[in-house]
Formats: sequence, structure tokens, C-alpha cells
Amino acid sequence: MNYKEFVGQVQHRLEYAQFGQAVRATRAVLTTLGERLQEGEATDLASPLPMEIDRYLTEADHGQRFDYQEFLERVAEREGVDRADANYHAQQLLAVVADVVPPGNIEKAHNQLPEEFDGLFELIESPEE
Repeated sequence: MNYKEFVGQVQHRLEYAQFGQAVRATRAVLTTLGERLQEGEATDLASPLPMEIDRYLTEADHGQRFDYQEFLERVAEREGVDRADANYHAQQLLAVVADVVPPGNIEKAHNQLPEEFDGLFELIESPEE
């Protein structure tokens, strides 16, 4: 999947009229996720993604420790939405990532996060294979 296809999928899932809104959501969610993950897991998760997208995960200040509420606050602030929308956008974005990334990479990232982050992965719990 290339950059335009990836962001197009995000745009479709989030029902955004503009491409730029989907880019902003992608950057907000993946940058924040990259901050929470250890560098190795962020790199593994990012590697199958288009290079314009993978940098959001790989260039973050990795290994920060914060809870799910702080995750949502950071996403909401970066994207300019409320926390409920941030939660929905994060779930949808991870579902798009799961369409590109091998299930094992998603599972490693999921396993690294505390249980309170489980909701983030609820749309991708059962890989279709």
C-alpha cells in the first residue's frame, strides 16, 4: 500500500472530506503511539508502512510511560479534536495499520502496552487469516 492509498483508507474510515484531515489524524495517532512504544516495537510496526507514514512511529521519543487517558489527550491535542474522537480515530487508524502490517508485529506492539490500551486494538483483535 502506498502513501496515498494508506491516507485514503484513513480518510474513508474517518469519513473526512479532506485528505489533510486524514494526514493530521495519522500523524497524531502514530506519533503518540511511537512515543509510548519501545524503539524496537515502533520500528517493527513501522517497517511495512509507506515511508511517509513510518517516520511518525520511528522518529518519536520512544519508551515514554503514560496511561491511556494521557495517550488520548496527546492525540486529541495534536489532531485538534476531543478525546472521544481521538479514541475513535486511534482505533480506526490501528485497523488500517493492521491491514498493512503482519499480525505478529501488531501483537508485539499490543503486548508491550498495559491492559488499559486494549481498547485501542479492539477493531483488530481477530486477524482475518
